[in-house]
Amino acid sequence: MNDTPNADAGQAASRRGPRIRYREARARDGADQAEVFHHAVMQGAMAHYSVAQREAWVSALPRDASAWAARQALYTTLVAECDGRCVGFLELEPARGRIVTLYVWPSLARRGIGATLLIHAERLLVEQGVGRASIEASLLLAEGLVRRGWRDLGQEWVERGGERLPRHRLEKRLVALET
Repeated sequence: MNDTPNADAGQAASRRGPRIRYREARARDGADQAEVFHHAVMQGAMAHYSVAQREAWVSALPRDASAWAARQALYTTLVAECDGRCVGFLELEPARGRIVTLYVWPSLARRGIGATLLIHAERLLVEQGVGRASIEASLLLAEGLVRRGWRDLGQEWVERGGERLPRHRLEKRLVALET
């Protein structure tokens, strides 16, 4: 994902809101996923983590389309698409009720894209009979999840490339909506 299409998407979003479509990931989304991950960590998380921590974090997963496409076989992956490009994604382990990752392109953050991906993931879990969702969330993500009704189970530390990164374990009780 180069900066020009995303700059255009960001400018369009400020005028009328982005045209976002949500769907399951396709192999061709791998390159965009790699870029969303890289930029979400390096730019989006800079207020919460040092440069060394963010560099260690991004080095934990390759910036390679095929690696991200391969992850789609391991996890149910939902994407937010804007103008044909993946601008956010969520990886889910339905059998464990675990949200593995959630990233949004930094210039589109705080516009409800991540929240909508979570709503779709929660719906999928409920449809599969899962009663609780869990996530290990960055300091940045944890704040918003607590505001959205997730219960903070406490802080933990994870090591990436010799750097210790704090994160929070959270869970949410899932309830099927009556129709």
